[in-house]
Amino acid sequence: MNDTLSLLFPDEPERPGSVPASPRIALNPESVKKGLGQLVLTLVELVRQLLEKQAMRRIEGGSLTDDEVERLGLTFLELDQQMQWLKKEFDLTDKDLNLDLGPLGKLL
Repeated sequence: MNDTLSLLFPDEPERPGSVPASPRIALNPESVKKGLGQLVLTLVELVRQLLEKQAMRRIEGGSLTDDEVERLGLTFLELDQQMQWLKKEFDLTDKDLNLDLGPLGKLL
């Protein structure tokens, strides 16, 4: 059994004459919390990057006013600060949020 599965399905000793037990999931509340945080932050990071690219296209295209550009900059700065705080809270790094998007490459 690979390492990931062995965390979820720990080996139980077989007793002579007993029916093999069905695998049990060993859930650790901390690992579930961190895993959920990792999933959510990865999705937020993906959306942030998409929004940032769209904002840059609009800025370069000249379709935004100076005030709108300023608000976008402040918004992305605040989002970055919040992401840094959340990554620290969940003990995650940028590498933990990286996804392999197949032909599109890595997320980060």
